[in-house]
Amino acid sequence: MAEKPVAIITGGSRGIGKGIALKLAELGYNIVINYASNKEAAEETKQQIPSLSVECATQQADISSNRDRQSIKELTRDTFGRCDLLVNNAGVAPLARADILEATEESFERVLNINLKGPYFLTQSIANWMIEQKKRFPDRAFRIINISSISAYTSSPSRGEYCVSKAGISMMTALYADRLAEYGIVVFEVRPGIIATDMTSTVKEKYDKLIAEGLTPIKRWGEPEDVGKAVAAIAEGRLDFCTGQIINVDGGFHLKRL
Repeated sequence: MAEKPVAIITGGSRGIGKGIALKLAELGYNIVINYASNKEAAEETKQQIPSLSVECATQQADISSNRDRQSIKELTRDTFGRCDLLVNNAGVAPLARADILEATEESFERVLNINLKGPYFLTQSIANWMIEQKKRFPDRAFRIINISSISAYTSSPSRGEYCVSKAGISMMTALYADRLAEYGIVVFEVRPGIIATDMTSTVKEKYDKLIAEGLTPIKRWGEPEDVGKAVAAIAEGRLDFCTGQIINVDGGFHLKRL
């Protein structure tokens, strides 16, 4: 069994997930990177991690699939024998932006299955494993972090399914924080704003202009490292009495201003 703590990061091969993986590796976590299809990106991230004196395993899995979710758990158990931190980061945008008066059920189901159903039931599975571990190792700390979005409360009628999925992540965080508190397992939501990733690269000019005009008090794009730092603060145990809290990583977007 691994002596170092172990973190599972879904969607951990690039973008925000990669930023999180590297920060947790710096803290001394062994890493399990789940990726959906981009094996090359996962391997590239994996190659950067041994230099941080920790180990990394990768697992291709579609988190909307029960069988694939179980494969993540099994790989982690077989490789490291423990899981101390789950980061639910994997998520997708709609394949095409469509007004909610015209959007299809197929798009809704795809986004909700990956962005909400997958994390919901992966958390159920890993949380039950954490409860087992807590009984055997009561001094260990176990944590779950859900990566949502400012879209959890910001209306975008051209991608309603994405907004609904992220709003669901917020309630999921509250539910699991409540249910797992008796076991000493804490749960958090990290809510990124406008972060420079593949997902946002197609709207770069739009957000460059909005940020310059004051959309966010801090006038710059967020970076994956910014989200990684917030996750790291939780992973270090600095917020263990704050279960259920939302950490906004958005340059102040959430502030109401006159």
